[in-house]
Amino acid sequence: MDGNEWPDFTLSQGPMILGHSHPAVVDAVARANERGQVFAAQHMEELELAEALQRLIPCAELMRFCVSGSEAAQAALRVARTYTGKSKYIKFEGHYHGWLDSVAFSVNPPAGALCDSNGGVPVPWSAGVPQSLADEVIVLPWNDLRAVERVLEQLGAEIAAVITEPVMCNNGCIFPEPGFLDGLRAACDQSRTVLIFDEIITGFRVHLGGAQPRFDVTADLAIFGKAMGSGFPISAIVGKSELMDIVTSAKAIQAGTMNAQNASVAAALATVTHLEKHAGEIYPEFARLSETLRGGLSQAAEKNGHKVLIQGAGAVFHMGFTSAAGVKDYRGTLQYDNAKYHRFVRAMREQGIRLIGRGLWYLSAAHTEADIRQCLEAAGSALAELDSGKAEAQ
Repeated sequence: MDGNEWPDFTLSQGPMILGHSHPAVVDAVARANERGQVFAAQHMEELELAEALQRLIPCAELMRFCVSGSEAAQAALRVARTYTGKSKYIKFEGHYHGWLDSVAFSVNPPAGALCDSNGGVPVPWSAGVPQSLADEVIVLPWNDLRAVERVLEQLGAEIAAVITEPVMCNNGCIFPEPGFLDGLRAACDQSRTVLIFDEIITGFRVHLGGAQPRFDVTADLAIFGKAMGSGFPISAIVGKSELMDIVTSAKAIQAGTMNAQNASVAAALATVTHLEKHAGEIYPEFARLSETLRGGLSQAAEKNGHKVLIQGAGAVFHMGFTSAAGVKDYRGTLQYDNAKYHRFVRAMREQGIRLIGRGLWYLSAAHTEADIRQCLEAAGSALAELDSGKAEAQ
């Protein structure tokens, strides 16, 4: 309203991987809307999008489209339960798999309610989540492979799935430790448990094909959204044929009137096509700009007497105020001075830079070297003014 322009590192919580209103996306959506809005039947662009995802994602032999990531997570768990005949699932403390009741546990539990390597009491994320649903959830620490192996050895006959963010983006942007994802794959194979990757954030950001080619681990099922649709409401559950055939046969139902509606499919197809066509330019540029930005933020913090930890890579990373040298699980993220980071975000806003309050930063293909320079200049000023910086250094 005031005519301000804001370099945007929020990117609508991640979807805008090509930047706002990319011409290829806008044009594709306009053409799709001329043909119709929703047909309640498959259409050509839906098939073309499916073929593109199959080319890029290792486990994507078959797929179904949904409207949101929350729906896709529910569909994946339903397929896993049907396939295995088991009902419980393992999730990791601090991971987010949508807002719906069955997965709304231990997303950001307080320090007094943390799990350990033997598990713990699942903590409802919100009022209104029935405690009875906690009986189906086993919460374990992220990056603790032995804990997963132990639980699967003891309770594997009851556990249908292990669902995980392959990078813990929702809290700290924590990468898996070497061997962790491979170990999950082996442990799930051993216990006939379905391995589900929640790639709503990592999809198309950590690699063109998501985390599976990045870490060379293939899940049984995976869910994608956010960046796939460039801001339009679409997600996908993709997986191996033997699991997805359960949906094909309607043994497990996945439905939705707005699934694969024309504008969203057109936006996703345009986005994925553009990323695939220009991958040789876009992903190296993500890495270069991210390294420049992360390095500059670290230097500006040190210069002004602040201790920060920046974790992540490429088009998504996390920044927080802490003296810790590294964070490997949700417990470690509780060391962050979140109140101080919120003050930093406000100071950056006064400098004309838009950030997410929980420390997550996103880059888009529209960001330039000039945007990074402007952001680092703003960060230098914000950190110089931030309370307690010089005092802490002394």
